[in-house]
Amino acid sequence: MNRLKQTFLLVFTISLFTGCDFINNVSTYKDTTQGFVESLIEEDYEKSVSFMAIENEAYKNTNIDTLKLSLGNFRKIIVDNFGKKLDYKFMTANKTFSTVEGESTAPNTTLAQVEFSNDTEFGVFEITFDDKSNKILHIKTLDLKEKIPNMIWFWLFGILAICVPIFNIWIIRKIKKSNLKKKWLKYIAVIFLNVPAITYSAVYGLSFSLLSFQILFGISFSYMGYLSSAWTFGIPLGGLYWLWKLNKKTEDDTTENERIAK
Repeated sequence: MNRLKQTFLLVFTISLFTGCDFINNVSTYKDTTQGFVESLIEEDYEKSVSFMAIENEAYKNTNIDTLKLSLGNFRKIIVDNFGKKLDYKFMTANKTFSTVEGESTAPNTTLAQVEFSNDTEFGVFEITFDDKSNKILHIKTLDLKEKIPNMIWFWLFGILAICVPIFNIWIIRKIKKSNLKKKWLKYIAVIFLNVPAITYSAVYGLSFSLLSFQILFGISFSYMGYLSSAWTFGIPLGGLYWLWKLNKKTEDDTTENERIAK
């Protein structure tokens, strides 16, 4: 038991420090991207280069003047499509390990996405960061230019989605207070049988997935930029079934009591 506790404590400590490093890196990725793009828009290419990992092996044979020229072309794409005044929001950062050639991120790098927007539209930068310096190795804009969505509908849908875990918790409490046998099986049904799933994406609206199970009381939520903001909830079939069974049992008990009374 002591060994198990020590192992758990070690894993928890490592996870805690890893989480802190990740949070720090998230802030660094956003700030680095913002600094790079803003200096790019101002045509300060010398400063833009300072945000790039030019000391990395990948830039060994790169001519700096040629690099600055390509940055000028990249600037034109951004300004022509989105203007000069942009806001930035971190979306995701990950490392991919795959046995399929070409699908893994390069060693000692992290692939991140940072959303940028003007007053009406947004796009996404995909950036490869060097892990040693946390500077930019490669950056590109994804083939994406969408109108900024009305987030009021997104949050209103969230109120509907939150009703599902509230309903499931209520059903679990009713099961707990009942005299049903093997209650743990009923709990599992309520927690896992939340299907089919309905998703509302801030950008793409409603979608429906017939065989998508939403566990942990039937709801999931993400809020990482406009593109990745979505609510998903499963129809609480397990909860609805046991609500019907409990009500039916109550009616049967009432009928039985009335019959006995007569």
